Formats: sequence, structure tokens, C-alpha cells
Amino acid sequence: MDSDAIKKRTQETAKKLFGKGIKMDPPYLTWKEFDRDLANDLSMFITGNLYSRTVLTLPERQMVACAMLAALGAQEELRLHVNAALNVGCDPRKLAEVFFQLAPYGGMPLVNKALEVYRDVLKERGEWEAFKGTP
Repeated sequence: MDSDAIKKRTQETAKKLFGKGIKMDPPYLTWKEFDRDLANDLSMFITGNLYSRTVLTLPERQMVACAMLAALGAQEELRLHVNAALNVGCDPRKLAEVFFQLAPYGGMPLVNKALEVYRDVLKERGEWEAFKGTP
């Protein structure tokens, strides 16, 4: 695939993931401050090649990303990806369940941090009241 096609696919995928919801700068902007060319290469690989693969759907990829970031305790990155997960149609209840699944493997402190991030994102998106009222 030529670089123009990868660039287009990167932009399309990034828009689906990060084009709405909470307002926060993606890590790409920080990367770019240090090395513009490397930032572009990383973005095209991660968003243009990896995230656009079809073995997993975007919602499945985002649930995996959220689980990994929660397990690592990477709260700022988790905030970005929780928003992206909701943007691409992840079931909000399943996403909460992903965080509860951390309990036996990472412990309750990670579950608590992940749920706090999730709640904050839902509040910022104006979706918390609808979410907390469902079983």
C-alpha cells in the first residue's frame, strides 16, 4: 500500500476513534513536539495499519486497549481510549465489565482507578446519568 493510502486510512481511523466526545490532546501531539517524522511514522503504523486491520473490530480493539491501559495504570491514556471505545460503539456495560475483570489479575486499586476514569469520561460526555441508571 502506498504512503498516501496509509495516510488516508490513518486519518479516517483517527477520526472514528478520536473525532468526538471528550476534549483532550492525543499523544501524537506530544510525539510531534519531539520528532515530527517519527510521530507520523508511529501514527501511521498504530492508527493506519494496526487499528485498521479487520481481524478484530474497532470496538474489540478498543476494549483490549482499555483493558491493557487499565492494567498498566495508565490513566491519561485510558481516558483517551475509553472515549474512543465509546465513539466506535463499545457497549458501555461491557466496558465496565472489562474493568471489573482486572480484579483477580491486577487488584482492586486498578479496578478503582479505571472505573474513576470511566466515570469521569462518561460525565464529560454527558452520559453518566443514563449509564448509572441501567442494570
